Amino acid sequence: MISYILRRIIAAVILLLVVTAVTFGIFFVLPKLAGQTVDQLAQQYIGKNPTPEDIAAVKQNLGLDQPIYVQYWDFIKGIVVGADYDLGPTTAHCGAPCFGYSFKDHVEVWPQLTDRLPVTISLASGAAVIWLLSGVTAGVISALKPGSIFDRAAMGISLAGVSLPMFFTGQLALLLFSYKLEIFGRTYVPFTENPAQWANTLFLPWCSLALLYSAIYARLTRSGMLETMNEDFIRTARAKGLRERNVIARHGLRAALTPIITVFGMDLGLLLGGALITEHVFSLHGIGEYAVQGITANDLPPILGVTLVAAFFVVICNLLVDLLYAAVDPRVRLS
Repeated sequence: MISYILRRIIAAVILLLVVTAVTFGIFFVLPKLAGQTVDQLAQQYIGKNPTPEDIAAVKQNLGLDQPIYVQYWDFIKGIVVGADYDLGPTTAHCGAPCFGYSFKDHVEVWPQLTDRLPVTISLASGAAVIWLLSGVTAGVISALKPGSIFDRAAMGISLAGVSLPMFFTGQLALLLFSYKLEIFGRTYVPFTENPAQWANTLFLPWCSLALLYSAIYARLTRSGMLETMNEDFIRTARAKGLRERNVIARHGLRAALTPIITVFGMDLGLLLGGALITEHVFSLHGIGEYAVQGITANDLPPILGVTLVAAFFVVICNLLVDLLYAAVDPRVRLS
């Protein structure tokens, strides 16, 4: 088990390096292949009508006059040991982990990420609990009563949840419950300041996001349970005289959880990297919104920082999923 975890950690580090290299190449290699010069790239971070001296200063301060591999190495080295940046009249030290300074705002990227990360984690974790419980519960009941009114209603709601986009359900929820009825707040409050207000503000985003994902989990659980409940080991468990509740929970659902855990790990990892539309609809200042701002401004350091954080969460969640397989399903063994 320890050797397996070490192998996965090494593979995760390599994957993160590949992700940063690809993202770095998109912003620096592809524009050059398309015919863009370094001077044209530097002009994007200056006001109108720049002088040649201004362009030369920007290229030097941002390291754009260095070879691509040197720029990439400086970025990776800054994450591990920190870096010093020439900001013009002064030189600033960026402590590890250093994701660089924003080309536009001239502020460190890592503090911006850590300030916004609790918002994204709160949104993703709360919504994940709701959609997992509601989706799996609805799927199990539908599988135990196929063709019933509950089954048809649950699958109909699931189809609607998958079909309706977040910018529609989110705006509708805000209009009804926040603006009209004024039940839920619209200004995010950190959990450490006021837990009740924190939950009140995030309840609508949680439910709106959970409606989209719980529909997928309900249908996935239903199909898995229908297949599992017809297996030989289920008939054997019933023949032993076990209670139906134990047969469903300990044998049927446990065997059907493997694909659900796989999808859950991917979904949660991706959401921890930023729920772009949800954060925008509900005016939540998470890392998803920060990524959109960086993309709009063509600001490389914030985009690289968000990309690396998102890749980290996806890798970690997939590692946890693989470790949970053996605990959930005894038929799965780690080689």
